[in-house]
Amino acid sequence: MLYTGASLPLLRAQYVIDNIFLRGEFTVYEKYLKEFITAERDALSLLADGVDASYDGVIDLLAKCEGKIVFFGIGKSGHIGKKLAATFSSTGSPSIFVHAAEARHGDFGMIEKRDVVILLSHSGGTAETTVAVENLKKIGCATVAFCRSADSDLARLCDYKMVYPFTREADRLGVAPSSSTTVQLALGDSVALTLSALKGFTREDFYKYHPGGALGKALKGERDG
Repeated sequence: MLYTGASLPLLRAQYVIDNIFLRGEFTVYEKYLKEFITAERDALSLLADGVDASYDGVIDLLAKCEGKIVFFGIGKSGHIGKKLAATFSSTGSPSIFVHAAEARHGDFGMIEKRDVVILLSHSGGTAETTVAVENLKKIGCATVAFCRSADSDLARLCDYKMVYPFTREADRLGVAPSSSTTVQLALGDSVALTLSALKGFTREDFYKYHPGGALGKALKGERDG
């Protein structure tokens, strides 16, 4: 089949799809999906198997935080930081997200001495994130490196570190942030839920912060029922 007016990547994709159907391999997508989901599952298993007391100091720090928990980052790690700030806030630990680039244009002013700042960088070497530690120390807040390597610049510069085990990304090139962001999200969620459990956070508390949507409706029914 001849294709015109399409980019090279699209032509390659269409060629693959056409040949799949010509061979009658109608379930080939299932193979790909299972391959990548399994890779991310394996990354989570590695994370779970590696959990030990090394995270205790960070959890103690966050449990005693008298200010906000600030997630700080850029790129895909920044996107994970935004989600974690929302999860921490809705489960009883007031949190915000500060973008690493915007911080250098005034957003450092969102951070106070009593806050704890968690800096996310999978490599631990992201320039926009590591360079921020100097400014954060001037503010006087505690800093936590959230990365894959204890030997990274970020881990060495911060007061505390939360390091996770990692082998490779899920894609076949081994470069697209996939397994790494899944691990960051799972570890971050587990810390948020640990803090919530330690605080005795209840379903009524959750409803107070989340009165809308299907969740809010269900919790309101519980309260009023």
